[in-house]
Amino acid sequence: MTVLGTRALNRATLARQLLLDRAGMPVLDAVGHLCGMQAQEPQEPFTGLWSRLRGFDPAVLSDLLTGRRVVRTHLMRRTVHLLTADDTVAWRARHDTMLRQRVLGTYRREFEGVDLGELAVAGRAVMADGEPRTMAELVRVLAERWPAPAPRALGEMLIAALVPVAQTPPRGLWRTKGGVRNVLLSSWLGRTIDPPAPDGADPVGQALVRRYLAAFGPAASADLRAWCGLAGLPAAVAEIREELVSFRDERGRELLDLPDAPRPDPDTPAPVRFLPAFDNAILGYHDRGRIIDDAHRGLSVAGERVVLVDGRVSATWTVEAGTVAVTPLGRLSRADRDAVAEEGRELASFLSDGQSHRVRVAETPR
Repeated sequence: MTVLGTRALNRATLARQLLLDRAGMPVLDAVGHLCGMQAQEPQEPFTGLWSRLRGFDPAVLSDLLTGRRVVRTHLMRRTVHLLTADDTVAWRARHDTMLRQRVLGTYRREFEGVDLGELAVAGRAVMADGEPRTMAELVRVLAERWPAPAPRALGEMLIAALVPVAQTPPRGLWRTKGGVRNVLLSSWLGRTIDPPAPDGADPVGQALVRRYLAAFGPAASADLRAWCGLAGLPAAVAEIREELVSFRDERGRELLDLPDAPRPDPDTPAPVRFLPAFDNAILGYHDRGRIIDDAHRGLSVAGERVVLVDGRVSATWTVEAGTVAVTPLGRLSRADRDAVAEEGRELASFLSDGQSHRVRVAETPR
């Protein structure tokens, strides 16, 4: 079986994630191709798409949100993602059990003796009028009937697990601040969530495997699980295994992939790219060694924005008074520093509507 080294996996990841060459595809198609974008920080997907698409116009993404063609909702790993409406209605039911179990993993004792099915029905009944509500507003209506769970626990169980909701604009719009207000997905989208397959088959699980590999492969089953949080996909993998090809990584793990998906030459040049906080290009794997060193792994879960140099996490970045400030994690060559500065100036211009091209690259650590 062919062994794919770290650099080969890196270049494949960059190609699938639209980070090797900016793509010319429409914004909606890009969000779909990426299987959604992690979006608990509302403005971060805009930078993520700017780094991936040629001529990205943030107003287009805002229009897709207000037009209800993309949705902010809890899904993979119980985190807020920005997904296409089509994927949301197709995938939500398949994630129901995982979402409940993840909330119970934090608040299990508080829900002892609580009939979650009954709680779900009550929560949906409150939300059925289509009025956007905060988590606190929903909890206030139901807390008297379910007094045992703390308000935070009750709210997270309802909003992040039991009641499929969308976060309504202005939350998530370009340069717009707005608190989280929730409305039933079915009310917001005007259509119901696809139910599970009645015969015990798992077509959604199979679709998730294919879509994940198209955007993240080659990857191991553990990577797939780390991305979506679902434990029950081995059967789905088994059902479509004959469609797939297999490789090994340098640790001996089996990697699965779509046969015709891009696997560029490991020596393919990789441009500097600025990634937003919590980007799935890093978080979408159990083994993140293809893109980030173990010594820096904590950055990916701490919300640090990072810079890719030669395809790997090599710096962090922030914006300070209109200046993109870059802090290298190790020594950068003069050519790399120049490339980081050039891309940083373009990012500063994007973030400021052309009002600033300022970038500051700190001295490299000795």
